[in-house]
Amino acid sequence: MQANEMAGPNARLRARTQLTIAHWAGNVDAASRVCDKLVDNAFRHGKAFKDGRLPVRLTVHPETAELLVEVDDANPEFPGFTEVTAMELNGRPPSGLWWVSHYRGRLSWDVLKDGDGQVMGKTVQAVLPPSWEASA
Repeated sequence: MQANEMAGPNARLRARTQLTIAHWAGNVDAASRVCDKLVDNAFRHGKAFKDGRLPVRLTVHPETAELLVEVDDANPEFPGFTEVTAMELNGRPPSGLWWVSHYRGRLSWDVLKDGDGQVMGKTVQAVLPPSWEASA
């Protein structure tokens, strides 16, 4: 995904198309929105790789039909991860990553390393169930 102001919306459209073609059993609208938010967050708070891109992967688990959304960026840190992903809004507007919890997804992140073990950045992951009900 090219890292620019349209990265999130473009990721949303591409995810919707790919998941529809793949006949994913889950809510395609919710999954594409989560993809949008993860990519937009990487663009706004992470760092693009030298080629100007933010890699995105969508993988459906063959046994559970859960969807794994992964977005890489070149910043190996994620300060405030717990706070920005909290479901409690406390009068604040929802962060982009809040939507993952809203759609009953599990959010995590880890340092991204190359084949030689050198730190390249991070990967943010969201695992979404094949069926969902938004939280209240």
